Amino acid sequence: MVTQDEINARAKAAVMDFDDEAVEEICEEAIDAGVDVVSLIQDGLTAGMNEVGDQFEQGTLFLPHVIAASEAMSAGVAVLTPVLEAQGGKTESKGKIAIGTIEGDIHTIGKDIVATMLKIAGFQVIDLGRDVAIADYVAAVKEHQPIVVGSSALMTTTMVLQMQIEEQLKEAGLRDSVKTMVGGAPVTQDWADKIGADLYAENATDAVVKCKALVA
Repeated sequence: MVTQDEINARAKAAVMDFDDEAVEEICEEAIDAGVDVVSLIQDGLTAGMNEVGDQFEQGTLFLPHVIAASEAMSAGVAVLTPVLEAQGGKTESKGKIAIGTIEGDIHTIGKDIVATMLKIAGFQVIDLGRDVAIADYVAAVKEHQPIVVGSSALMTTTMVLQMQIEEQLKEAGLRDSVKTMVGGAPVTQDWADKIGADLYAENATDAVVKCKALVA
């Protein structure tokens, strides 16, 4: 029987090889084996995507590689999502959460996984998409009145824009009406503290735990 660590390592390698078919096969094998699909997403697929992102920032991989890895990861997430949703079951909405990938950043997988996990946990998710302008975060808070507005940044060059969300929410008089959450590969608790964000999510599971704690 395949172990969790083995299946995670193979999924990570397949994402880094940009191999959609291999990722799908590994995810199907994982479902048959009954391993933890959340761990597979975080420690397998996401770990591979993060490694590709690191190599992109170092200049050893380029944008087509990032897109190819993202597509491979998406293929795996598509296989695993029905299992996650079945595990989640039907629950009464715990509140609205608006999330998006920050302006200038085309990465969407991490944000998509967080959105899926939050939906499973019973939140109503307003998915703003990727490359989201700062003004659109503010507009979403104004229109939807979510309990949390979250931004994902996968590059240090886009991470700095998370600070502008804080500033523009204050300028619009909305900052006290919503909690802000930040996440993404280069983002840390120290960064969240520095810019004044309410929550830092290390991964999708952490995002769910912290959002649940808000409404507990």
